[in-house]
Amino acid sequence: MDYAKLIAPAAQAMRPSGIRRFFDLAAEMPDCISLGVGEPDFKTPWAVREAGIESLELGHTRYTSNAGLKELRIEISRYLERRFGLRYDPMSQVLITVGGSEAIDMCIRTLVQPGDEVIIPEPCFVCYEPITTLSGGVPVPVPCRAEDAFRLRADALAAAITPRTKLLIMPFPNNPTGAVMEKEDLEAIAQVLRGTNIMVLSDEIYAELTYGLQPHVSIASLPGMAERTVVVNGFSKTYAMTGWRLGYACGPEEIITQMIKIHQFAIMCAPSTSQYAGVEALKNGDEDVAQMREEYNGRRRYLLHRFKEMGLSCFEPFGAFYVFPCISEFGMTSEQFATELLNTEKLAVVPGTAFGDCGEGFIRISYAYSLENLKEAMNRMEAFITGLRKQGEKQA
Repeated sequence: MDYAKLIAPAAQAMRPSGIRRFFDLAAEMPDCISLGVGEPDFKTPWAVREAGIESLELGHTRYTSNAGLKELRIEISRYLERRFGLRYDPMSQVLITVGGSEAIDMCIRTLVQPGDEVIIPEPCFVCYEPITTLSGGVPVPVPCRAEDAFRLRADALAAAITPRTKLLIMPFPNNPTGAVMEKEDLEAIAQVLRGTNIMVLSDEIYAELTYGLQPHVSIASLPGMAERTVVVNGFSKTYAMTGWRLGYACGPEEIITQMIKIHQFAIMCAPSTSQYAGVEALKNGDEDVAQMREEYNGRRRYLLHRFKEMGLSCFEPFGAFYVFPCISEFGMTSEQFATELLNTEKLAVVPGTAFGDCGEGFIRISYAYSLENLKEAMNRMEAFITGLRKQGEKQA
């Protein structure tokens, strides 16, 4: 068989995830500490697990409706209004998906035709570009800079818009930088978009994990934006439910209806056990979320303190569970730095370039790990960069 001729060119051209590559290398290395994967180290709250177990004991193992369990869609609508002031009809504007990633896929496939341009602020999560390409769309990266707190500037957005622009992706709170967009930042973006025919995919999977004085604001809550925004969220990060694979999309009925059709043929429905567990998470999980958020915040502050002691420049993140320190002083690419760090100190991080070209000169470190692990990891990091600086002094 000539598989090269059989495989679609778009699939062949797709690069493997830079996140997973370093994760896989670390898994084969004894005594390695991996800070590469953004997965909570907490267990799913017991009440949520119990709800899933109970659903199995009661035999609730059949398909749900394609759009998802009615009770869960109702709870999602209540939760979004309670937490973020968003209002959605649970019967026509909410779709339950297999994780937030499927919701992103369904949204892009629903909206993007061959040749349509999709604006993607970078650095960002790794899935937006390949999904856009597979849909025949044209990714248009817009670099976000450390000097702008890695926020999307309205003037940069305006400069990227062309007559072919169909969709803007808003990945905030941001993976990998931890950047957040405050209300005034979002207002400026909304002002650029009002009066256009451009949709927004707002990936808000880290909405509950913010550490500033102001809570997360959804761009869909601003005047005139709900009609042009699909909000994507899920349970993986907030409730430590990564393996349950449960997410959702909310937006205009006209868009959600079409997304359900694609979901219907591609997936059928999200796992029923996960959906019953999700109902419990939304009803009674606020205290668990608050405890996890407090723990993450302590780890965040610890890492920033250690970087300061090391003299390592790092933008202060106020969202998600990542830090994005700058390593450009060492004269190495992000890939070289991460590889040397792994081989020398058995510490795995992710090169910034895994999240877009403008991630060069940075590395991503996840603090979804125990404080004990983070302390040992920072000791190894300090030993590594101290060695690099001494080597640089000798060469000078």
